Amino acid sequence: MVIYMKYELVAGLETHIELSTKTKLFCGCTTEFGGEQNAHCCPICIGLPGTLPKINGAAIDYTIMAGLATNCEISLYSRMDRKNYVYPDLPKAYQVSQFDFPLCKNGFIELSSGKKIRINRIHLEEDAGKLVHKNGDVYVDYNRGCIPLIEVVTEPDFRSADEILEYIEKLRLTIKNIGVSDCKMQEGSMRCDVNISVRPFGAEKFGTRTEIKNMNSITFIGKAIEYEYARQCELLDEGGKVVQETLHYIESENITTSARDKEDAQDYRYFPEPDIVPIVTTAKRVEELRQSLPENPFVRMVRFESDYGIAAEDAKIIVRYKLIADFFEDSVKNIKSPRNAANLIISSLFRRMPTETEKEDFSYRIDAAHFNELLTLLDEGKLSANQAKTLFEKMLDENKSPHAYLTEADLTAPDDGEIEKLCRDAVDNNQKSVEDYKAGKDKALQVLVGYVMKATKGKCDGALVKETILKMIS
Repeated sequence: MVIYMKYELVAGLETHIELSTKTKLFCGCTTEFGGEQNAHCCPICIGLPGTLPKINGAAIDYTIMAGLATNCEISLYSRMDRKNYVYPDLPKAYQVSQFDFPLCKNGFIELSSGKKIRINRIHLEEDAGKLVHKNGDVYVDYNRGCIPLIEVVTEPDFRSADEILEYIEKLRLTIKNIGVSDCKMQEGSMRCDVNISVRPFGAEKFGTRTEIKNMNSITFIGKAIEYEYARQCELLDEGGKVVQETLHYIESENITTSARDKEDAQDYRYFPEPDIVPIVTTAKRVEELRQSLPENPFVRMVRFESDYGIAAEDAKIIVRYKLIADFFEDSVKNIKSPRNAANLIISSLFRRMPTETEKEDFSYRIDAAHFNELLTLLDEGKLSANQAKTLFEKMLDENKSPHAYLTEADLTAPDDGEIEKLCRDAVDNNQKSVEDYKAGKDKALQVLVGYVMKATKGKCDGALVKETILKMIS
């Protein structure tokens, strides 16, 4: 991101996340993605006169869980409100949302720098329908309408595009990890509105903000922020003024364009929703939901490094996909070298699941108990790393125990006496390599080790072979 020396970026985020309840917020219609247009609708969804909503209790629980996972205070009393505006995707001409009594408030997400991005509130609301532009006409699909949605609203704490992108990634992983949303940005179940302003460095007063609406690609969010920051800086340098407005980002041209004037809260004429009673929960219920939460993924990353000795980057990759992280942890019970599991998962398992969806759904099924048997054979030196990898590929195809592919002879490892004899043979038959090593050519030692490993078909401990040969030639 190009930094203009005179101006500081100030940004806040409003992230809309669809909840993974089976039915919609106020009715029994399915929340399943896709389907024929307007097939997942009923009179309540489209606001026909005389219909009455009934709030989905699971959506309330999911919202509280999202608040707990992001360090929010949970309100034991909250209520729904009507947010009034007229747009074709909103058939009632108002959206049922929360205004002054949200379910969650005063949370934060901590960045890798240690900076805490403050979360002002997380509130529950219904999603709107979707406008479909086709052949110059505009159609409305209400399938998405009334799906339960949380809006995570930050304070204007961001000072760079990198901070925003890290926050989105952390929020996405946190919410996915607790199972309340799949956060599939490509399907629109997670969308971001970015509020951006600039001000002279050192100034306390915020500049006039613009809002880039409904972005569902992390890559394009970064590009849109960079463009809008530069646009506002250049406009101010030329003596112009930033106008408060809502913008759309045009991906093909990498520009933002004006959609409409930016509304403030008073423009929506909020008032309490008369058809839905206030939401009252108890401290006991909040604690039950807190206890139900899985381990925080970022805490889990650190634990994987410390408890299992795997590299930080490997821990980050594995923990990103909860089902695979669970599989890893189930597989390495009583295993001496969990790094072998991490290596096989990243090199073989991930290669078979090229898309994010496949990794998230863990589309290749293999029993953790079978994988544990394979890792145990590696620990015991009965298989080489290459043999284990070949065997793992077969197990992925057929989900069988490794013993289904091995004979007793395959699992017979040479004893210490045999290893010592083979090391002596390696030294006696490779005198040039011995001399090269003594002359300072460290790679020559690998020739000697390789001689023994080949003779045993990789069934012995390479470190032990190396140590034995060094004793012989030193």
